[in-house]
This record gives sequence, structure tokens and C-alpha cells, in this order.
Amino acid sequence: MNLASQSGEAGSSQLLFANFNQDNTSLAVGSKSGYKFFSLSSVDKLEQIYECTDTEDVCIVERLFSSSLVAIVSLKAPRKLKVCHFKKGTEICNYSYSNTILAVKLNRQRLIVCLEECLYIHNIRDMKVLHTIRETPPNPAGLCALSINNDNCYLAYPGSATIGEVQVFDTINLRAANMIPAHDSPLAALAFDASGTKLATASEKGTVIRVFSIPEGQKIFEFRRGVKRCVSICSLAFSMDGMFLSASSNTETVHIFKLETVKEKPQEEPTTWTGYFGKVLMASTSYLPSQVTEMFNQGRAFATVRLPFCGHKNICSLATIQKIPRLLVGASDGYLYMYNLDPQEGGEWTKQDDIQMSPLNSYHLRWFCCLYVKEQGGSGNKGKGRLGKIILLKWKSRYFYK
Repeated sequence: MNLASQSGEAGSSQLLFANFNQDNTSLAVGSKSGYKFFSLSSVDKLEQIYECTDTEDVCIVERLFSSSLVAIVSLKAPRKLKVCHFKKGTEICNYSYSNTILAVKLNRQRLIVCLEECLYIHNIRDMKVLHTIRETPPNPAGLCALSINNDNCYLAYPGSATIGEVQVFDTINLRAANMIPAHDSPLAALAFDASGTKLATASEKGTVIRVFSIPEGQKIFEFRRGVKRCVSICSLAFSMDGMFLSASSNTETVHIFKLETVKEKPQEEPTTWTGYFGKVLMASTSYLPSQVTEMFNQGRAFATVRLPFCGHKNICSLATIQKIPRLLVGASDGYLYMYNLDPQEGGEWTKQDDIQMSPLNSYHLRWFCCLYVKEQGGSGNKGKGRLGKIILLKWKSRYFYK
């Protein structure tokens, strides 16, 4: 989540950047005063791992898994990438590019630098430039995704500025792998699963989320986020096991989809008027326009989370912390939200009330709040409730210690 270009959101705050590392074990935060890393191993507190104040106005900070390798870009030198060993406090190398760096992606094989109309592929071991993808369609948001899998080391980026084409590039063999016509509208979000065999996509409309097999490019799942309004999808994220996909937007709702294939049951002859009517309705879909038929076949959210805000840029993650699946949402309002998730039962999760509030000094954070959420059971879960936990950590400028 790069807020450097979001002047309205970052202008009054110290926060410039926030992102989770590749296996969701730490959180990187860039600010006007430097950057910091926090461990995500506990739900009781956000433990600071490291702090650097040598570089100001850090608009990109990406950590390689749980290693000491970090890639940094500052607003003071937006065309310059620094690669550092943060535990030793040493700079490994630096590179300058022809234009502003919009995004940096890392895995154990490759480092990708994304400019508006160009992508650079570096070997992570010696940082040599292996390949340059030039004259890409204008990509002012720096949208791209890099698989973290060593065997399926693919890069995805927009293939068009006017429609939702996805270019898939093999960063090991340095050749184009596929072009996927994913959406009619331009792309808004991309995400690989941990195995590098699935790619989730969303368009600027934000109503439909699609999942494709990689490198074949076959559509294997299609989910409908909503029909009432078009939204801006901020983030897509798979769980590490690839069974769940979360989608956050500029609305107050985060959708979680379950990637499972429903086995078809053998059809039985209806015995009631209701059953007969249902059979006729399903049969009639073959005569309906394709857009309407698609809506009947699209999956719906397994679970939803209602956040206490809307309109803020954010990034989401599905992580397992202390053996419990959690949804993490970092937002431009300066909060990190954490929800417990039940992989067996879905439903709607909403904020209930404030339980406690106490001061916390980590990263100059002024307050630590624990809130609880209650699962409002779906059609089959009436009366059932589960408690989950949200952790909110505020770093807005007015709460900074002098």
C-alpha cells in the first residue's frame, strides 16, 4: 500500500507505505521519519523488530520473507532503489532508473522493479539485471504481482490500459508465458497464491473476482463481490494454503471467498410445485443473456467482515497466527485490524464494542485497543455466535510523541 501519490490520505499523516511480507509473518511500514518492521507472531501486541531513521520519506520498503534483505525507495530519490542488510546496517547495492519507481516485488529468485511503462527483472543473488520488459501499457499505479514459488516464478502485469488483459511472464526462463483476457474493464488488483498456480484478478468495476490457473490461463473460479455498486478493489490476498481469497475495497466490507469445487448431486425428479418451478427456472437460464446466466453461476462470499471505516486505501492478508486463521487489514487511517476467522463456518462479522484501551509505546503508538466481533450466523447458523479479535494500532501524526 503506497500512499505517496495519495496526497489526501498521506498528507496529514506520517504513514507513507505499509505492506505484509511474502509469508505474512511481518509488517513493513514506511513513514516520513524512516521505516520499521513489526512481527505478526502475536495477537496481544505488535512487536517491533527493527527501526531505521537514516532514510526519510520512505515510500516503498519491501522485506524478503523473514531475512535481513530489504529494498527501499525514498521520495527524496524516487528513481533510486537501495538494497540493504538491515541487521548489519549496510547497503548491499543501489540502482537508478529512468523514471519513478512505483513498486518493488521480491522472492527468493528475483527482484522486480516496476516503472510506469517498464519492468526490470533482477537476479536476487547478485542484483544483476537479467531482463527488461519495455514499452508496457501505461501503468501509473505500478500494478503487478510476483509469485513467491521458486518453481512457478511468474510475474503478472496489465497488458492493456483500456481492458483487463493480464500478461504472465516466466521470470526464470525470461519469456512470455500467457496473455489472459480477464475482464472487460482495466485491471485494479492482481495476486498469486503461494504455489504460483493460481492468479486472482479484479477490474476497476470491482464487482467480479476471477481466479485463473497458471500458466494455462483457464478460469477456474468466479466470484461476485456485489451487484449494487461498483467499487475500487484495493487488495486481493490468498491464504497460504490457497483455500481462501480475501478482497478489500474502498467500502467498509471485506469479502472472503472459499476456493472449493462443489460436487454436482444427481438430479432428482421434483415432487412439489416449488421443486418443479426451481427446475424450470434453472433450465430457462440457457435462454437468458450470457451476462445473466453468468450471475447465476458466480460464487458468493463465504464470509464478510465489516470494517469501522470506508473510503480509505488498505491492504489485506490472510495469515495463520498462533495456529488460528486471521484476516489482517492495514489501512491508510493508520490502523491495523485483525479478525479471527472460522474456516468451517462463514457469515457476516461486524464490530461489537470497545473492550479495553491502554497506552502502547511501540513505534510511537499512542493507544492499543482490543475490540471484539460477533459472527452473525448465516441462513444455517442462526443463533450461533463466535468471538473474534481486532487489534487496532494507531500511528496518526497527532498521536506521535515529540
